Amino acid sequence: MAKPILLRHEGTLSSLDHARVERRKLYGYRKRVALDPSGEPCTRAALTDDGALLIRAGMTAQGYFDEAGEWIPSKELVGLGADGEPLPLVPSSLGEERELEGPVPATQLLDHAITAVYALTPLSLDAALAESLRAGAVYRFAFNPRADYREDFAFLVSNPDGALFALAGQPVSPQWLTLAQASAAGADDDESDDDELDFEMF
Repeated sequence: MAKPILLRHEGTLSSLDHARVERRKLYGYRKRVALDPSGEPCTRAALTDDGALLIRAGMTAQGYFDEAGEWIPSKELVGLGADGEPLPLVPSSLGEERELEGPVPATQLLDHAITAVYALTPLSLDAALAESLRAGAVYRFAFNPRADYREDFAFLVSNPDGALFALAGQPVSPQWLTLAQASAAGADDDESDDDELDFEMF
């Protein structure tokens, strides 16, 4: 069992179990399978740019080749900042106490790119915090479900029925364009995000 999310608010500690909410769990899914001439499922693979290597699914998780063709295992890779300097590894926040910030304005949530939604099950929940959340308050806390080279954040929210959710993501700073500036080419409109959620479900 995964370690719980531990949140301290006004001196009281709350413990929450979590499970990631995924589109396929909400709506189900269909999968298109390519078959070879004998009717067996095909395995996806890709060629390197020079056509010398065939890369199968999962192989890139083990490591990478550098520009000199040397193999570098994933455990030796480090994160680099915009200045090219190594970044410190941020440990997982699960099982570690985190202080809740807030209540924060709901507009602060809109200034973040939300990448994951977690349904929370209270193991122990401060009554005052539960009442505040039910009334529509939004709280923010540092949240990293696994060790990473950046610190992510999550917002603790509740729906009118009292169900709790953590919306995890990163702050974003939009760059506005003027009429004199050209917009960068966007993604193909036909592409769809399999993880897109319908928030009306909550």
